[in-house]
Amino acid sequence: MTQKTAQVQSVQVLSATTFCVTDGVAFGEPLTFADELVLDDIYEMSPVSRALALSLSATDVSGQFKVAPGGQTGMPDSDVFLDCCITLMAVDGKTYEALLLVEVVAGGVEAVYMLPLANLKSGTPYRLVGVDRQIAPMRFAEVASVSFTRGTRITMSSGAQVPIEDVRVGDKVLTRDDGPQPVRWVGESTLRAVGEFAPVVIRRGALHNANDLILSPDHRLFVYQRQDRLGAGRNEVLVKVRHLINGETVFQQAGGFVDYFQLLFDQHQIIYAEGIAAESLLIDPRTRAALPDHLDEEVRRGHGHRPHHDYEVRESLLSSGDAVSLLRQASRD
Repeated sequence: MTQKTAQVQSVQVLSATTFCVTDGVAFGEPLTFADELVLDDIYEMSPVSRALALSLSATDVSGQFKVAPGGQTGMPDSDVFLDCCITLMAVDGKTYEALLLVEVVAGGVEAVYMLPLANLKSGTPYRLVGVDRQIAPMRFAEVASVSFTRGTRITMSSGAQVPIEDVRVGDKVLTRDDGPQPVRWVGESTLRAVGEFAPVVIRRGALHNANDLILSPDHRLFVYQRQDRLGAGRNEVLVKVRHLINGETVFQQAGGFVDYFQLLFDQHQIIYAEGIAAESLLIDPRTRAALPDHLDEEVRRGHGHRPHHDYEVRESLLSSGDAVSLLRQASRD
């Protein structure tokens, strides 16, 4: 797979060196890979720890990735392995999950990263109560799978606006590039709305959406700028909704549970949700673990490169000023 066609995902990770054992067998040692973890050890996160963007490109090997350029940590082109999913228990009995990724250079461990799936607090003791290699690919696939929430209205080929929970396999949905396309699979899951799984709310009208649009954080929207107000060098852009959060018209909504739905087509598509363009589920080595076994091998093999994959803009272009207002104005001017 060439760098051009490899799909790059940026995940927010913590360095394992900032999450150390404060009581237990491995006292004083930082979080490490599964083979060296000791159950019942108690960890605390350093108050100076901060999330860093780790850019990963998927390989054809399940659970193996390459560090891609453009992130804040990691050595470009080094191997990264999805090691395990750990379960931590706080003093109140609540449990939290995190994924461990191991960066390998020249056959040796270069770094260990923790991808929390819930919000962890510094100075709070967490007991390690579970280490699971088998569930890690599924959890990572859930993070990578772009999802709509219950009630989101999808534009069908007939023009009808149908709540996503009522869309069925075989129904034809209007796509931007290929017209009416049949749905191959509808995924559904209910997750705790915390950390990487807390949905992002785009208030009605913020981007000309007909109603509030609620999506998973890494879901990408397709925006056509009549004027290139972002400085992207092109009119068509893909933007992750997590990079649009401004605390007012776009915000993350944590707490309780969230019903997530995914729409799968023969190719990765741009469809319309609440009247604005958003991507469908992209199948690649990151998300394949989320697919059910009954789908045929051709679908499970993954989606090929499409021109709109090259339209994603860097977070830095969205961090100056209110990107939502800029994009709203650019798409209207």
